[in-house]
Amino acid sequence: MKNYDFSRRQFVGTIAAGASGLLTALPGISIANTSGMENPSEAEAWFKKVKGTHRIVYDATEPHEGLPLIWTWVYYKTNNETGSPDNDITALVIFRHNAIPFAMDDWLWEKYKLGEAFKVKDNNTNAPAVRNPYWIPKEKDYPFPGIDGVKTLQERGAMFCVCNMAISVYSGFTAQRMELDPETVRKDWLSGILPGIQVVPSGVWAVSRAQEKNCAYCYAGG
Repeated sequence: MKNYDFSRRQFVGTIAAGASGLLTALPGISIANTSGMENPSEAEAWFKKVKGTHRIVYDATEPHEGLPLIWTWVYYKTNNETGSPDNDITALVIFRHNAIPFAMDDWLWEKYKLGEAFKVKDNNTNAPAVRNPYWIPKEKDYPFPGIDGVKTLQERGAMFCVCNMAISVYSGFTAQRMELDPETVRKDWLSGILPGIQVVPSGVWAVSRAQEKNCAYCYAGG
């Protein structure tokens, strides 16, 4: 079984190779376009849901021990404390690069060992996570209790999307590591995106669209 470290250098190198049509370093990984999305126009329409006086986009490129989600919760909490209700607020979180597993269901974490691959620890077991710790968090997943997970934040109006380009690249890495068919793994990952999370052509595409909707920008990487 091959082992790949999901590094920024390797990610960018794969995209560059794909753009030139070579992909000699990682054969079998396809990132030619966004054709893996069943309906790319859905991503454009999804941004029409951005609402309210107060708008922010969190650019989540790394797991960062759940901080992209903590900051989203803090944004709602402190806006509430200064007089703004949830319906006048939009926090939009873009899971891209190494943060894409936060958009995926528990069964994908277990099947593909995403906690080990993306270096996400389960604080309840002190081992690599085999579930998504921040969808519906357990007692020790956050550093202190009372912080909302993705599902509850969605109910409050927060919006979450995930980068299709990163899914294509990293599912290919994973397929090679596990000696599986890259296209099968890619489709598997897309089938396990959590409810309400929008697949977008790329994370940087989504950053641009969010700012066109007057969202303030906050980098939420490592």
